[in-house]
Amino acid sequence: MKTYIKLELTVIALVALSQLITSCSEKKTAQQIDSSPNEQKAETASKKSLSEAFKTYWYAGEAEITSFKLQQARYGETRDGEAVLIYVTEPFLPEIQVKADANHSDNVPVLKLNATKNYLTGIYPYSIMTSTFYPVHDNQHAIKVAFSSQEWCGQVYAQLNNREQFDILSHSYFEGEADQNLKLDKTILENEIWNKIRIDPVGLPVGDFDVIPSLEYIRLSHKEIKPYKATLFLSKAEGNTNYEINYPELKRSLTITFATEFPHSIEGWSETFASGFGDKAKQMTSTATKMKTLKTPYWQQNGNKDLSLRDSLGL
Repeated sequence: MKTYIKLELTVIALVALSQLITSCSEKKTAQQIDSSPNEQKAETASKKSLSEAFKTYWYAGEAEITSFKLQQARYGETRDGEAVLIYVTEPFLPEIQVKADANHSDNVPVLKLNATKNYLTGIYPYSIMTSTFYPVHDNQHAIKVAFSSQEWCGQVYAQLNNREQFDILSHSYFEGEADQNLKLDKTILENEIWNKIRIDPVGLPVGDFDVIPSLEYIRLSHKEIKPYKATLFLSKAEGNTNYEINYPELKRSLTITFATEFPHSIEGWSETFASGFGDKAKQMTSTATKMKTLKTPYWQQNGNKDLSLRDSLGL
């Protein structure tokens, strides 16, 4: 009889313990379910919505290509050249940070800017390209920036990846700059400003900030890759808006002129900095003046019959 009572008490205890564990498990699951929508809501709330005008213009299956007459200061002299800005939207994989080949649930839609410059310094040519990948929802820094420069002395490459910090690698044919890997705390990137202007110029930062200058400027002027104190401000004139970044320590300023009204096209820019090195360095100003704009799916136009399209851009 005593054995039976003990067995019955044991069964009752096990049942009670089982109900307690189940109750705790269900409570935890309920908490997870309750919090999940809030977390998702917070995540999506940080994304800026896209206007119908933006969707119509940027998701028409075309890129926007704009050519510029370039007057580029290099080695203390002004060089004639050409610059081209190619803007296009595309899906981007946030982890490996490359263009997505297919639809993925975690794809990030970006506005990509490929900016090119070509000019001659005496007998040899410079070819420069910077690619900046910036989320169209304007809710974080550029995901990636890549820069390369080729000329007869050699080539230079730098890349910034937006991860827990900014991961930066840089390669150069100069001994003192050779191969570098570093991490920087996140802050404003000069390179991403060109994309943000096209998405939400009203939200451009204004005031005093730490800014990482363009990878082009840093590499070609042989400056340390780091944030520099800068003052940023906006001004308007004759249907256009000027956005200026002034770096006192670098004695450099950049002014980007864009259309005040959507789609906020880039009309030109000017950059004042010390050109040349050592005793030959002097303050000079580079300028870019808009020539022509073409909206077209250029990636489909790679035949000899398409060469005439370059005439449409004045190239």
